[in-house]
Amino acid sequence: QVHLVESGGGLVQTGGSLRLSCAAASGRTFSDYTIGWFRQAPGKEREFVAAINWNIGGRTYANSVKGRFTVSKDNAKNTVYLQMNSLKTEDTAVYYCAAGSLYLYSASDERKYGYWGQGTQVTVSS
Repeated sequence: QVHLVESGGGLVQTGGSLRLSCAAASGRTFSDYTIGWFRQAPGKEREFVAAINWNIGGRTYANSVKGRFTVSKDNAKNTVYLQMNSLKTEDTAVYYCAAGSLYLYSASDERKYGYWGQGTQVTVSS
């Protein structure tokens, strides 16, 4: 069982930046997991944003965020980050982190993840 704790959401203007964090609670580690970030805007389905494989450090991104978002990890803190730059109004959504034992090539499939965070709201105003 992996309990995920997210933080870092908020309100930012277009072009601004935010950093989301996803930590493994209760002393658990992300070893052997792929950690994914997903988002869900009002009235839309949840969509894949980015993912990182904890052991090898490989990363993958949705086309819509490539070049603007960066996923990274801190081994000592058992935390994964999503650095979001050049934010657009269409980035407004609830952002979720998820953990699962999966290969990076299937990271965009939310069915592969067994553990989910509570979500954090990101609002980008024009």
